[in-house]
Amino acid sequence: MPTKKILTPIEAGGIYHIFNRGINYGDVFFKDEDYMFFLEKVKMYLVEVAEIYAYVLLPNHYHFLLKVKENMETNKFSKHFRRLILSYTNSINKRDARSGALFLTRFKRLLVENENYLMQLVYYIHHNPEKHDVTKTYKTYKFSSFKSYLSQNSTLLYKNEILDYFGGVENFLDYHDIKHEEESIKKYILE
Repeated sequence: MPTKKILTPIEAGGIYHIFNRGINYGDVFFKDEDYMFFLEKVKMYLVEVAEIYAYVLLPNHYHFLLKVKENMETNKFSKHFRRLILSYTNSINKRDARSGALFLTRFKRLLVENENYLMQLVYYIHHNPEKHDVTKTYKTYKFSSFKSYLSQNSTLLYKNEILDYFGGVENFLDYHDIKHEEESIKKYILE
């Protein structure tokens, strides 16, 4: 039976935690170039329909925190997201002489309804590589939005919106340095 994580409607102006994993927990990113290629697809398909607040790409799954742009037509976000996944999958299948889906059929999504959950989710997304033993420290992981928050370079992330929730960069860093209990967001997470 479909769950809230699949049935939650995507609506214009809503802030969502979007996540999915590989079929049978299999990898979906096989080389460093794959992560970069996926991010190019994100730029191609999602920037038009969403403001991206945070993300992490891990070998067998991804997480995004984003806001669907205001006045978005019904289903436009889902169509763009589907194109992103299909384009990426088709390219990997062609390159690796494989066939079939890489990701579970439906991406999961949850509406972020309060500031506390949003802040914990940013923390959770950025700490995910450490949680899954992909890296020793989340601060140096290449395929996460964390380092972009510390950079002065231009980025497609809507950093200021998130930094405002935290009260600036210093508070953002302090919040990330404190261990937060997953219990408060356990019902929302993928694992």
